Amino acid sequence: MTPLDAEQTQARAWFESLRDRICAVFEGIERETGSDAGFVFTPWSRDDDPKESGGGGVRGVMKGKVFEKVGVNVSTVGGAFSPEFAKSVHGAEESPEFFATGISLVAHMANPHVPAVHMNTRFLTTTKRWFGGGADLNPPIPYAEDTRDFHIAMKAACDAHPSGDYHRFKAWADEYFYLPHRKVHRGVGGIFFDHLESDFSADFAFVRGVGEVFLAIYPELVRRRMETPFDNADRATQLEWRGRYAEFNLVYDRGTLFGLKTGGNIDAILMSLPPLATWD
Repeated sequence: MTPLDAEQTQARAWFESLRDRICAVFEGIERETGSDAGFVFTPWSRDDDPKESGGGGVRGVMKGKVFEKVGVNVSTVGGAFSPEFAKSVHGAEESPEFFATGISLVAHMANPHVPAVHMNTRFLTTTKRWFGGGADLNPPIPYAEDTRDFHIAMKAACDAHPSGDYHRFKAWADEYFYLPHRKVHRGVGGIFFDHLESDFSADFAFVRGVGEVFLAIYPELVRRRMETPFDNADRATQLEWRGRYAEFNLVYDRGTLFGLKTGGNIDAILMSLPPLATWD
């Protein structure tokens, strides 16, 4: 992979620092329950595959008492898209060369009353340069209070930056995180955005803002619900809901497709899948 320029270096450093802070907070929540669970970090490289070259990443996974399975991955890769895939990527029609760096997080919780969550932000360059990403809440057993507070946090991130547009990004998330074959949304929404390319400094500040509010609100929701009693019926509801989550990530998720099409690490790409799920 060619050396990173100043913007690529800044973006990569932010995603890695956000990863470190999130993992420390999540491990701290485990400690509050007496659990000694911690993240296991596994580096991977595209250079390990003779058909690929250019960068790699670190897969971080923790399985604990509160977090049944949480993955926090950072990857930085470069190379060339296949001619067919390049047609579907912003700015790659003219040249297949690309660079991408980003953080991807999915948490599946042990207690069905604690909402699962997804968060991803990324910076890509082709013949164009842009940020994309978002965060959405995925509770098996929704609470109106949790949904409200999560959306308040996402709106605050948008309102604090000129690149943010909460109403547009919320509607985009509602449209994107949807399973057409079941005619249901994946969760209770959040924000989703892509192709932010008007001004690097402003767009980068917004992306950092999304990371900061996520780090503030999600641990609060976890602590709010993690000691709520639950029974077998609640667990069954959770496992069935996880099946829907898996269906979305395997059939519709852009990140999954991007990883598979660019020679990413399979375990990192499929980190988002739940440890257990049911289809009755």
